[in-house]
Amino acid sequence: MPDFPADFRWGVSTSAYQIEGATAADGRGPSIWDTFAREPGRIVDASTGDEACDHYHRYAEDTALLAGLGVSAYRFSIAWPRVQPTGAGPANAAGLDFYDRLVDGLLAAGVDPVATLFHWDLPQALEDAGGWLNRDTAARFAEYADLTAARLGDRVKLWITLNEPFVHMSLGHGMGVHAPGRVLLFDAFPVAHHQLLGHGLAVAALRARTTSPVAIANNYSPVRLAGDTDADRAAAAAYDALHNRLFTDPLLGLGYPDAPGFDPAVVRDGDLDVVAAPIDVLGVNYYNPTGIRAPEEGSPLPFEIVPLDGYPRTAFDWPVAPDGLRELLLHLRDRYGDALPPIQVTESGCAYDDVPDADGRVHDPERIAYLDGHVRAVHEAIGAGVPVTGYFVWSLLDNWEWAEGFTKRFGLVHVDYPTQRRTPKSSYTWFRDLVRR
Repeated sequence: MPDFPADFRWGVSTSAYQIEGATAADGRGPSIWDTFAREPGRIVDASTGDEACDHYHRYAEDTALLAGLGVSAYRFSIAWPRVQPTGAGPANAAGLDFYDRLVDGLLAAGVDPVATLFHWDLPQALEDAGGWLNRDTAARFAEYADLTAARLGDRVKLWITLNEPFVHMSLGHGMGVHAPGRVLLFDAFPVAHHQLLGHGLAVAALRARTTSPVAIANNYSPVRLAGDTDADRAAAAAYDALHNRLFTDPLLGLGYPDAPGFDPAVVRDGDLDVVAAPIDVLGVNYYNPTGIRAPEEGSPLPFEIVPLDGYPRTAFDWPVAPDGLRELLLHLRDRYGDALPPIQVTESGCAYDDVPDADGRVHDPERIAYLDGHVRAVHEAIGAGVPVTGYFVWSLLDNWEWAEGFTKRFGLVHVDYPTQRRTPKSSYTWFRDLVRR
């Protein structure tokens, strides 16, 4: 494995609803995922996140796993419904107490806390008032950021406002396969703008409370042409604008691109200045490239997503393409130039069907190969001049994987859900040794 800078940040990531459980404990209010998971047919195995990995009660055990892994940072998310059960009003002290204990435990273990404020678990009361379709949710998000930073801002080492706003917009509001289950297609643009407006307002709130750096974590997918016509190239440009530019161009002061569904009437005077508040880090979440060609005649979409052949596949049937991460990082450098802040890869990981052997050990050589390839891709990008300063594996633990329930395992640590027994996989040992080197 090639050498990385001595101050390179190695970490792992999780999210609140996927691991915490305890959804009714200590005053936590319901989120859109609590509601969505109870709707028949929404979750593959009809499970919920009510218990998940029981991290709420087992955080000390999980912190010990982090210490054993030797990572310098742990990216977790804060559940908005724990802090504000209805998404408004004063903070729920008991909810913040949990994150107080977690942050202090991480620091005692020598692990930097990296906190994400929104990882898709919107308080249900805000959704009932319109959710991210309602401009007021952006203001509520800033108030939540202020309350949280007032309590934790002296110890969290990096703040991330939003996680993957593109995915939350497209899967949750465009296609309806994630919470809250709306099917708006390209009429979901207000969700994009109000998330970004909330991000900008939250940046200001965080700056007023803490000197720690502030970031956002976007999902990116390099576009691979599945045809060679002008129509195919136009389709690829449309998809790239929607997935890769809609949530980055305005952040970096370029305004909105000409993306499918963009509605300038949603954007008010002064909004773009708020959205473009300077950030210290751009979080990059990468899993796979996307194959695109021109749509069939009569399609309501300006592009067609097609499978990419010739790659190994994960249990999600996603192509394993480390070269896509290197390509993406170079493309960000070339597209944004001096406007690009330092990058941290805030999610990189894969799902496989990991099963303990007769001795209880969990061997996952495919995950080791996946991570090895992606870490090398990051190193190549750094060598080419891309300012990448960190890499976080998704995920520390096997967890509740959104609409897939408990059927997909991403963790470095195997979780036996009936007993909550944690078993480090061979990839855990591999990553530990990489971090030590």
